[in-house]
Amino acid sequence: MKKTNSQPVQLTPKMLRSLIETEVKKGFGDMEDVEKREKDTEEVDADEYADALDKHIDYLKALKVEEKRLTSRLMRVKESRKRVAKALAERA
Repeated sequence: MKKTNSQPVQLTPKMLRSLIETEVKKGFGDMEDVEKREKDTEEVDADEYADALDKHIDYLKALKVEEKRLTSRLMRVKESRKRVAKALAERA
């Protein structure tokens, strides 16, 4: 059984980079250069995401209203079922 160090190790950027490189080689393929990848990406304004977020929030509100409507309808259906079942039990 291998004994582990009880002392914490100061993780330096060099150690972290080598650790990531070994893990990437194990299962992810080649590690890409950050500077090269930065040139390929494009910056997007936050207002584009804000519009989509507003639409999602509005949709959630609409779903909540619909859920409330359906819940009240379900309660009415359950009450009707109980009344009919009670009436059938009295006749039998």
